Amino acid sequence: MISEPEMAGEFGEASTEHAVLLHSGPQAEGDRPPQATRYGAKWTWALGGAVVASAVWGAVLFADGSRDGAPDLRGYRLSQDPCGAVGLKSIGTAISPREPGTRFEAGMLRHDALDQAQCYIPLRAESEQQRSAKGWYVEYTVTIKVALHKKTDPRVEFEAGRTATDLGVDPETEVEEVPGLGDKAYLLSSEGGEQELRVLDGGAVLSLGLTSSVNWEDEGQAPDDAVELPDLAAHKAAMISDMRDLMTGLKT
Repeated sequence: MISEPEMAGEFGEASTEHAVLLHSGPQAEGDRPPQATRYGAKWTWALGGAVVASAVWGAVLFADGSRDGAPDLRGYRLSQDPCGAVGLKSIGTAISPREPGTRFEAGMLRHDALDQAQCYIPLRAESEQQRSAKGWYVEYTVTIKVALHKKTDPRVEFEAGRTATDLGVDPETEVEEVPGLGDKAYLLSSEGGEQELRVLDGGAVLSLGLTSSVNWEDEGQAPDDAVELPDLAAHKAAMISDMRDLMTGLKT
């Protein structure tokens, strides 16, 4: 090994001899050829640089995950019903509470490399007093997605796909960074009554989406004067608050 004393000594002796041969003037007793010192300094610097590089690389590995490349799940785990405990307290106060006992599950994936769950939560329908006199009414749905990456770090894919939605890549989608939420968080807003909050936290990728739609409930053909979709930007704070509750709930 390079770090063994005998090899270090051999390298130093060879360097000294080479330096003496290059020195043409007389030498006083005890003088040390300057080039020998120079070679020794380079060797010491090389060893020091290797140690520092090794320490930095080790720090990066421990910060982002284990040495085998697996990301840190930060304590997140998926139970048999991860969406059942989502209270949506803030969204329920700002818009309408979740419809009790109703949840549309899209299934759950469990794999050595990835655990994933997704569900759709309808909010309680508007009362007759809140509905438009013309027969139009607005419905809201919350979509929860959780992906726990156990083998590969999802950071690169998270950044690359931040403008992509379930409907494809829309260049007009507005992307706003949300500070103080996980390692990275973005709020995606698009025309058509859709807004999504995405969070990257270690190996976990979480999403809370809010959609609205206008529906016609009276008999006969719906008229052309439909009510406008509500502005979901007003519910940004509620979405962030409920996302924090979701993140906490998945760690208990």
